[in-house]
Amino acid sequence: MFSTRAVFSKIRYAVDWWLVAAVVALVAVGLFAVYSASYYYGGMTKYLTVQSAAFVIGVVFMIGIARFNYQYYKQLDKPLYIISIIFLVSVLIFGTTINGAKRWIDLGIFSFQPVEIAKLIYILVLASFLDKNIKSVRKPSVFIGCVLILMGHFALIMLEPAFSSSLSYFLVTLVLIYIAGAETFYLLCIIIFCASSVGIPLGFEYIRFSPEGINTATLFGRYLNYLQTNFAGIFYAAAGAVFILFFTWWFLWKLKTRISIVYPVLLSFAILFGCAASLSVESTLKDYQRKRMVVFLYPESDARGAGYNVIQSKIAMGSGKIAGKGFLKGTQTQLGFLPEQHTDFIFSVIGEEGGWLASQFVILLYFIFIWRALVIAREARDRYGSFVSTGIAAMFTFYAVINIAMVTGLMPVAGVPLLFLSYGGSSMVSSLCAVGILLSIHMRRHTN
Repeated sequence: MFSTRAVFSKIRYAVDWWLVAAVVALVAVGLFAVYSASYYYGGMTKYLTVQSAAFVIGVVFMIGIARFNYQYYKQLDKPLYIISIIFLVSVLIFGTTINGAKRWIDLGIFSFQPVEIAKLIYILVLASFLDKNIKSVRKPSVFIGCVLILMGHFALIMLEPAFSSSLSYFLVTLVLIYIAGAETFYLLCIIIFCASSVGIPLGFEYIRFSPEGINTATLFGRYLNYLQTNFAGIFYAAAGAVFILFFTWWFLWKLKTRISIVYPVLLSFAILFGCAASLSVESTLKDYQRKRMVVFLYPESDARGAGYNVIQSKIAMGSGKIAGKGFLKGTQTQLGFLPEQHTDFIFSVIGEEGGWLASQFVILLYFIFIWRALVIAREARDRYGSFVSTGIAAMFTFYAVINIAMVTGLMPVAGVPLLFLSYGGSSMVSSLCAVGILLSIHMRRHTN
């Protein structure tokens, strides 16, 4: 006999309502913030309509994905990866250039950002690869396979370029490799690669624009100046590091300390490829991005230029105090002093008009979301579901931490949106698709 109570009881048990409630609350706060942030431009109805439409479309995708058995993604990992590569290549060919970057494909009625879809597919593919090779995860071949999967996306994203979007890939990769049980040494290689590819060009830009400069009277200062003016010099330094690395390995081998040759080889590749990637990063950095490292430490050094966003964001956040100035009453927001206030700096709008209380409420909602994603990972029926849930949790953690730290001046401005809150249809739909995957894993946690 059909029982309505039984159906509702089954739905209530199957769905993670804490997760859904956190998402709905974040989207609701985001819609109010987007409306307020766009009020100054006179297009609040347009922005609110687009964001609401993206939410509705995303919910439809979320429900469809939740009903779909997530385990099929594991079997379709190769076609999915090919599709993601096609997306990233298509934007390079057919993409619309905005501010010197090809990140959007304009379809007339709407436009979307392929990297938003690609980063979610990447989690599914990498989780599948690690799950299928879990018994040999400590072997170098599996680590190299993970790196190749990563580089396939990273190289194409840097050609757009979408520097900030590429950074989330490294955290997801590190987290998934770690929980899969890979050797700590492999994590070190990824960290060295990331630090080299990003740290070298940013360090040079700091030296170039630093108001204090460097002490060129010292040997170290002269060497840094040489590396800055002659970028090829970094390979001389890298070659020297590799030589020292192999000499140390040989010396320890002579002392009967048997260390596999694999370790210095992989570490050398991490250093050399990191230096090579730094050339790509250096060539894709825009002038405003080059100055962000300096204004992070010295915002007043370019108060009307690269440091303007951070200064205005701090003013907005601070002026909100405890309870905020009230909806549509934020002076920095409503007078247009805060740039990109409906996208990257949406948290500043919330801080000014909602105050410390609203800001903490948003952080609490993100905490609940990430907590539930990790609970889903723990309760997943299989290792693949656990990997996927953890990867999604790592991705959302990256975006939340980086964006909030960015608008409060704790990190350089990186152009990272606040998922569910920042204006952007592609970001909203892809985020809700990720929620659909989490729900699919949660709904099937006890099925055989």
